[in-house]
Amino acid sequence: MGTDVYSNDGIEQINMSDIRFSEDTIWHRWCENAEKSPDSVAIVHWKAGETPFCWTWGELMRTAQLYSAALTSRGINRGDVCAIIARHNCLLYPVYMGCVCAGAIPAILAYQNPRLHPDKFREGLEGMGKRSGLDWILTERALEGVLQPLLGTGRSTIKGLQFPFENNDYVEGVETQVPNGTVPTIRDSDPLLLQHSSGTTGLQKPVLLSHHAVLDHVTQYAKFLAVSKADKIVSWLPLYHDMGLIAAFHMPLALGIPTIQIDPFEWVLAPSLLLEAMSLERATMTWLPNFAFSMMADKIHEEDLDGVALDSCRMIISCSEPVRSRDQEKFFRRFAPRGFKREALSSCYAMAETTFAVTQTPPGREPATLTIDPQELAKGRAIPVAAPGVGKVCVSSGELIPACRIRIVDGDFNDVGEGRVGEVLIKTPWMFDGYRNYPEKTAAAILDGWYLSGDYGFQCGSEFYIIGRKKDVVIVAGNNIYPEDVEAALNDLNGVIPGRVVAFGEEDVELGSERISVVVETPLTDESQRRQLRMAIVKAGMGIDVSITDVYLVQPRFLVKSSAGKPSRTANKERVLRMKESSMTLQPEGIQDDLRRVKNSDSECAEA
Repeated sequence: MGTDVYSNDGIEQINMSDIRFSEDTIWHRWCENAEKSPDSVAIVHWKAGETPFCWTWGELMRTAQLYSAALTSRGINRGDVCAIIARHNCLLYPVYMGCVCAGAIPAILAYQNPRLHPDKFREGLEGMGKRSGLDWILTERALEGVLQPLLGTGRSTIKGLQFPFENNDYVEGVETQVPNGTVPTIRDSDPLLLQHSSGTTGLQKPVLLSHHAVLDHVTQYAKFLAVSKADKIVSWLPLYHDMGLIAAFHMPLALGIPTIQIDPFEWVLAPSLLLEAMSLERATMTWLPNFAFSMMADKIHEEDLDGVALDSCRMIISCSEPVRSRDQEKFFRRFAPRGFKREALSSCYAMAETTFAVTQTPPGREPATLTIDPQELAKGRAIPVAAPGVGKVCVSSGELIPACRIRIVDGDFNDVGEGRVGEVLIKTPWMFDGYRNYPEKTAAAILDGWYLSGDYGFQCGSEFYIIGRKKDVVIVAGNNIYPEDVEAALNDLNGVIPGRVVAFGEEDVELGSERISVVVETPLTDESQRRQLRMAIVKAGMGIDVSITDVYLVQPRFLVKSSAGKPSRTANKERVLRMKESSMTLQPEGIQDDLRRVKNSDSECAEA
């Protein structure tokens, strides 16, 4: 589609003080956008090889109200939790918004992975339903056979399945029930959405957020990012993840700027789609997990970039995992010839429990970096090194967004001071109140009004550096080893599938300490090549002063993934240890042939 459909003359800064209402809710914000600019584009639904489908504000809100009436007429009540499970579909947006209009609570969940057994998919939803209190599932007919067994068993809270994505039949006959301009009674304290923290299916923790929390957060975050009327958001991120749902969906819709939504599965197959959409739509902002920077730099072919220009991009924000300087540099060098600017590199620290962002690199400059002594870091001290080219390069996740607070504490919750590593504690005005129906997890996560993030990090000046997860740190002979560093050192080795490496600690009873183990996916089958790869892995560990004791070489698609799409250290550690304790034997230098022949009974772990 032509980019002039929703182009703006000049750059008009959004005045945040002008977008407050007597009833300050997400729904009323959407209504005002539709009233002011009914013909402006709200959402561009992008699919490879097809003409993008554009939702104007007027048509989007009219359709959302139709779906609201249809949902209500089919028994969905105010406060009901509606799980939305669908592939990339242009009707997902008005269905989601229709839930909000009806006073129901939408919860977007991941679509069934084809490699996951239907029984395991159902078990995950059953477990999630008991915690989250799922009432309805809005889905596609293709999943009816998989999901139908959830009903009437007495083990599930789910009342029924509904299929709003197939055609117009779902809303047929309800149009006359929707008076023009009807606005439901929605309060800012009402729940807006239910999102789930990252984790394997069934183990994700449900986070309930109000209209007030989401609207206040995106308003403050947009102000920090200096969002203007000329900005356009583009994203391939799944909407069941907070980065996709809050940053790339709710924020632009609340501000009345366009969001361009790409199919996540298509992006995985063709990463160039993001850059193609950014170029054609003249998009200005996007968010990416760190692994995507390296993946795009490595996997996008030059012929896929014909005609691509990235000069419109003012911010590509790394989020959801520790930021790697090498990956951002690789991305910049690869795409600078296409007009991508170094100052467009950015980073933030965010999570579902705080609605989204806590820290952010200010616009117009790349993230700060600090090169520190890795041996001192292992002892919990972030000490800069004097000699150039020596040390671990840490990338800042930015500065505090106004009204957010962070403490860095030791194991006794005492503040450790600048330059010392500790757990990150967070307090914000839009922080969650607790995990829904999960009092024990809530009690473990909140202390005197502070959220215990479980992340390790340190502060230097106004910058905050996140270096790893507390539960993943391996303590070897009194030194802290961060699995992220080990995995990064192995990712570029020949024979290693990039991004498919997991490092963790195994208890060494004889030494009274832990030892470092790695699970590495590789396509190599020749034993001499595998032996060379094991040696290269050990040498790469030595290069960062880490002794890798056990190397498990496994076939592609072995590793368990979390809902965020990243290999789960906990789940993969448990899997390997379970296999070691069974009849399958492992040797210190690698995994035996019988481990590569994974039993069908264990296949459900291949993808979560």
